[in-house]
Parts: sequence; C-alpha cells; structure tokens
Amino acid sequence: MDNIVVYCGSNLGATPAYAEAARELGSIMAGRGRRLVYGGGRIGLMGTLADAVLQGGGEVIGVIPTFLREKEVAHQGLTELIETADMPARKNKMIELGDAFIALAGGIGTFEELFEVLSLAQLKQHRKPIGLLNTAGFYDPLLALLEQTAQQGFMPAANLSLLCVAEKPADLLDKLADYRPVDAPKWIQPAWLNGQAANAKALP
Repeated sequence: MDNIVVYCGSNLGATPAYAEAARELGSIMAGRGRRLVYGGGRIGLMGTLADAVLQGGGEVIGVIPTFLREKEVAHQGLTELIETADMPARKNKMIELGDAFIALAGGIGTFEELFEVLSLAQLKQHRKPIGLLNTAGFYDPLLALLEQTAQQGFMPAANLSLLCVAEKPADLLDKLADYRPVDAPKWIQPAWLNGQAANAKALP
C-alpha cells in the first residue's frame, strides 16, 4: 500500500473539521511513508492534503487534466505533476497508480471517482482497498443509501464490506492495511421471482 489515491473536494467545506481531517490524514500518511496520489490541485481540501504530506516529508503525485492546469489551479510544489488530456484519462491514471483509495468529503467529482473504483471492485476488476473518511458524519447518508440498495436487492449485502469506513484518519489507514477482498455474486435472484417461477410451473 505504497501509493494511496485520495479523492476530495476542491472546496474547503462549511466547517473547519474537513480541512483538519485532511491535514491529519496527510501528516499520518507522510509519517507512515505512504505516497499521496491525488488530483493535483492547490485549492480546497486537495491543496490542504497535499501540503500536509509535503510538510511531513512525504511524496505527492498530482494528476491533472490540461484544462484545469490552464486555469492555474495546479499545485506547483509537488514531487511530480502528471498532465492528462482529459478527465477520463486522469481518473484512469490515478487508478493505475493507486494501491488503495480514500474518499474524503467532497462534491460531485469526488462521488464520481469513488463510485468508479467501487464499481470496479464489485466487478472484480481490482481487489484494492477503498476507504471513506467519514468526518463529522459526512458520508452517513451515502452509507444509508448503500444499505437501502442492498435491502432492495440491487446489490448483495456482502458488497457493503467493499468499503472501509472510519471517522479518524489513523483508524482508516489501519483498516485499509487489514482489508481482505470479499467475493460476492454481482447478480441476485429476487425471492419474488422464485415464487413467480413456481406458480408458472403449476399452471396447466
């Protein structure tokens, strides 16, 4: 777990708790010798996290598409900055580089990146750990939605364990290190369909 990809907001959020969590995560990652791979920005939680890793003596690889670099949001003090042609290429490069993935609080882009690696894990296209840093309960609604998804038969309940969840950065890193992949079927036969099939067989 040398390279940890972190997805997070390019804004700072409504309370200081999110930035504090990003700084704490960055400091601990640097102390444990983990390299940060992230979206390459200098603003919001992205910049806060990268600065914390760098200040702790750690290495940071940023991956940013050309159009965002041209908007001058790229961090100029990174160990390495990789420029990609577009957003899909950026996401693919980050997945390629990552040994594990963490989502901090963020917006639509963060959710998209999280769900892409989660979907790939569900389809067994990778077996890398995925974590949610649930600062101030930010991801509670998402976790409730995933539980609802399993309860309503749109994914196996076992896939809930594809996510490691913790409120504290150190606890989350420990869970990622201890993660073991789960094997669950992707497709589920609903109970109502079994009953329908039985009734059909009973017809003359």
